[in-house]
Amino acid sequence: MSFHASSGSSETLGTSGSFESLAPYGWDEDWQAAFAAYAAEGLVPGRVVRVDRGQCDVVTADGLVRADTAFVTPHDPLRVICTGDWAAVETGGNPRYVRAYLPRRTEFARSTSSQRSEGQVLAANVDHAIITVSLAVELDLGRIERFLALAWESGAAPLVVLSKADLVPDPVTLSHLVEDVQQVAPGVDVLPLSAQTGEGVETLKAIVAGGTSVLLGVSGAGKSTLANTLTGEDSMEVQAARDVDGKGRHTTTTRNLLLLPAGGALIDTPGLRGVGLWDAEAGVGQVFAEIEEMAEDCRFHDCAHEQEPGCAVAAAVEDGSLSVRRLDSYRKLLRENRRIVAKTDARVRSEMLKTWKRRGAEGRAAMALKRGGQVR
Repeated sequence: MSFHASSGSSETLGTSGSFESLAPYGWDEDWQAAFAAYAAEGLVPGRVVRVDRGQCDVVTADGLVRADTAFVTPHDPLRVICTGDWAAVETGGNPRYVRAYLPRRTEFARSTSSQRSEGQVLAANVDHAIITVSLAVELDLGRIERFLALAWESGAAPLVVLSKADLVPDPVTLSHLVEDVQQVAPGVDVLPLSAQTGEGVETLKAIVAGGTSVLLGVSGAGKSTLANTLTGEDSMEVQAARDVDGKGRHTTTTRNLLLLPAGGALIDTPGLRGVGLWDAEAGVGQVFAEIEEMAEDCRFHDCAHEQEPGCAVAAAVEDGSLSVRRLDSYRKLLRENRRIVAKTDARVRSEMLKTWKRRGAEGRAAMALKRGGQVR
């Protein structure tokens, strides 16, 4: 099928000045160079600001267009078009079509909650991953670590925002909560913020002014309120969270890309009930960098940090420099990630089976020796 350009678009496609209106959305010379082949076909670039079933809204130099995504709907859910993608759009016909999208610089992906264990991309071409955590309820450090692992794996720079800071009026208590999060978020800024008092708002605006940010968190974390604060308007519906557990309804039902008045763009996402890892081993390693550094001093390179002699990680737990909760969380996320990868990688499945057999044999041998029997 031949491609059709909108009237006059092919005459201006090669000039950078034609797309100044896309600069606030993140268009730059590198994107323009990557788009050159599509420009030669008469297609126009645009950024996807919203995706519905089978269609999406795309901002182009000529304004917002509604486009069909039938040509970019592969069987792999990780490859479907996503909010934040830069698309090549055929604008001459009716309906209009997205013909392709440019290779992503970053992508925030998780495993779905379905039994099929598929991956799902929540946002593409993101520079900052804002993990929003409500101070209206007790901190769930394990969940924060999980979000951070996905954020690091995405290629975006994570930031933890402790929302509803006005509910913790005692500055000493607030500082302790910040410290608790900092301990599980090495190398990550932790920002207490209140949309009610304005605390932390200007700092966050300065951070997100450079590039594209995505808001992440569970329902009731305050993402929609935060989005409204950053955009300066009621762009997202806000509902009160339940007092008993801090949870709210999914006030955001789609992923929307919004321009910020102080610069930058923001992708708001629905509250996530499940935050499954998706091939995030590097991200887990980044979150638990201190454990992986300790592990370099273990006697065995494949130490499981359980019963092995000469385990530096176990020694750290023993002397109190590493918490049992932290180590348990590390093990849990690594096991989960390994299972996800094994479902699509035969080599990993084989390695896991060998490891289980070896550890089983070692366990039986240890029990036999303990009982004074013979090892079989």
